[in-house]
Amino acid sequence: MSSDSEQARKVSVVRYSADTPNNPRQRLEDEEIKSTALIPVENKINFMSENAKMNALARVDIVTALMNIRTKYPTKKEADDVFLDLYNSGLYLPQVFKFVGTISIGTLHRWVNAYENYGTEGLLPQRKTNQLGEYNSKLNDEMKKVFLTYLLHPNKFSIWKSISLTKHILEKRGYEDIPCNLTFRRFAEHFKKQNYSKWVLMREGEKAYHDKVEPYIERDISKLEVGDVLIADGHVLNFQVINPFTGRPTRATLVGFLDWKSTALVGYEIMMTENTQCIASALRNAILNLGVIPKVAYQDNGKAFKAKYFQHTDCLVGGNKRALSEADFSPLPPIRFDECGFNGVLQV
Repeated sequence: MSSDSEQARKVSVVRYSADTPNNPRQRLEDEEIKSTALIPVENKINFMSENAKMNALARVDIVTALMNIRTKYPTKKEADDVFLDLYNSGLYLPQVFKFVGTISIGTLHRWVNAYENYGTEGLLPQRKTNQLGEYNSKLNDEMKKVFLTYLLHPNKFSIWKSISLTKHILEKRGYEDIPCNLTFRRFAEHFKKQNYSKWVLMREGEKAYHDKVEPYIERDISKLEVGDVLIADGHVLNFQVINPFTGRPTRATLVGFLDWKSTALVGYEIMMTENTQCIASALRNAILNLGVIPKVAYQDNGKAFKAKYFQHTDCLVGGNKRALSEADFSPLPPIRFDECGFNGVLQV
């Protein structure tokens, strides 16, 4: 027996000696000499992040704990069911649970098999990125292009719907070995995470991009008092009334002012259209109900809300800056509106 093992050792030494052309160490040394760039173009080296290493170690803790539980029960099935309930409760391995989250029985068995066959390396996450930050996937460029066409469509197809449509296109183009749905889904989740701004802009439009992606300011309403800030908005009512001016049925418009602090509707007015008179009347009712003049009155971007009736103005009559078309024919010298008491209602 000893002679056989000694002979095997000699064979292995000869096989990987420095003189053999297939020596792995020699090939690595030659590759290092040839590689002058930081990241060789023809040899994309995958690296494993610290998060992936921690993930693998956490999975090892789960598998080890499962093995200990199996020693206390007569069957593996019973032990696995008990362990799964213990772990998913978050109390058995609290720190690991916070990092990994809930798992299924299929995932548990897959980790056990990988650990038994390959050790800790078998539990490393398979979704890797190379040093250039590119996502390694089985999808080729054409598959990604077709898939992204549906993912970024304005119709906002779901990921699963996009996968189904993409597979139909690929089958029509002659693809036979198409990756599974999970491969497509992982690529979609990675793309959304890395390109969230493009995802929102292409699927939901510019307004959603402004609301969800661009920087914004958070305001602390705890600093406010009731009556400090009023917010105005108009809504068309969902029932019809007789228009007193035309005699025809029409849907009236309600303009209301809400107090930001209390969220109460403190004043409103109902008229046929959203005009300056309706808005001013609603503001007047709000001030009368509150008993105070608000410090700020926010309005939306409606045409009536943006009228000069509510805003300050520095336009000149008869000068270079004219607010009215008649100003071009005015014989009067340039006069500032704010010097004549013509400031808007909301001018401070």
